[in-house]
Amino acid sequence: MFRKERHYYIIKLQYLGFRFHGWQKQPDLPTVERMVQRTLRFVFDHSNFKILAAGRTDARVSVNETAIELFLDDEPISDLDVFLKEFNLNLPSDIRALGIEPTTADFNIINSPKVKEYIYLFSHGEKFHPFCASLMVYMKSELDIELMKKAAQLFVGEKDFWSYTYKPQAETNTTSVVDSCYIEENNLFTANFFPEESFCFRVSGKGFKRHQVRLMMGALFDLGMGKMTLEDFEKTLDGSNKIHLSHIAPSSGLMLFRTELTS
Repeated sequence: MFRKERHYYIIKLQYLGFRFHGWQKQPDLPTVERMVQRTLRFVFDHSNFKILAAGRTDARVSVNETAIELFLDDEPISDLDVFLKEFNLNLPSDIRALGIEPTTADFNIINSPKVKEYIYLFSHGEKFHPFCASLMVYMKSELDIELMKKAAQLFVGEKDFWSYTYKPQAETNTTSVVDSCYIEENNLFTANFFPEESFCFRVSGKGFKRHQVRLMMGALFDLGMGKMTLEDFEKTLDGSNKIHLSHIAPSSGLMLFRTELTS
């Protein structure tokens, strides 16, 4: 069967994950991939395309910037600006396309090197406004923020993150590099209903495994609540200790803040 020439594009996306069951399409569940595919079918008026994402997100995890690759087996997009406008007009209000650019058959969004920065927003003390719940986690216990800040910096570098790998198998490579990691007062996202003081955990690197950032945040929460000592925390950073961590921080506070595709 004759197939028209294939065309390749990179689309930058952002979305609020609170009502979605993650990125990946699942039967009878609202996912970001399902919504994006439906919208593309409407805009193109055909299904001669497929998409691949730079990475997956779990249920309720939001994204400030990520990328997908579009493979189009039809006429090329004649005007990228017009397409982007129409695509956004038809996407649901909690998904937005930031931009589109052509690429080549040589590019592979899954295997392409990339740097990802995740953030995790949280607060403690007085309970926050319910409107915050889609972006931020409220901790009932008072937290030792200064101790958490000190510990967060210990994640930086090449380490065996066995204890921060969800259900590791014997063949799982648990060694990776964290480029930067710290906790700061949250000034990235603000609203008049946000608490007067909230915090942002920021971590970046070239690869994170499933639940890794949420396990990191869970350990920091345990440390801040006094359920773990700094000495015990430091032991989790040595993969040979094989410490099973069970505190996976809630997904609603997690956001993929930035995805940088590198050559």
